[in-house]
Amino acid sequence: MPLFGNTFSPKKTPPRKCASLSNLHLVRPGAFGLPAGMLDRWHGLDRSTREIELGLEYGIPTMNLAGQSLKFENGQWVAESGSFTGDRREMQRLRKRNQQLEEENNLLRLKVDILLDMLSETMAKTHLMEEELEELKNRSRQRK
Repeated sequence: MPLFGNTFSPKKTPPRKCASLSNLHLVRPGAFGLPAGMLDRWHGLDRSTREIELGLEYGIPTMNLAGQSLKFENGQWVAESGSFTGDRREMQRLRKRNQQLEEENNLLRLKVDILLDMLSETMAKTHLMEEELEELKNRSRQRK
């Protein structure tokens, strides 16, 4: 017999409490100690009005990185107008460098395509030569 009680029968956990007020339209009046009139007011509202009433309208997400303010629009982070703190020369230098890198990237892609074509051509010639060699071997074996 255990000294401090049965160790294999844990206590029942209490039911979870609602962590968010966003589902008040599902709650019965008088729950959570809120006045019934307050919940009745939210029961009659449609979803969009409830979201506004409960503060679920977040607006456009924004963030600030290295002194530059960005906002999230149409699935992309976009710099807010007038938030760039650099000067015009820096911006022009970055654009010129970006263009140079794009041109270099295009040239390298072209070179890779040419090398792949050359490799394909060489492999095709090698395959034809191997077939000819096998054919010549078979002919020489038939003559013996």
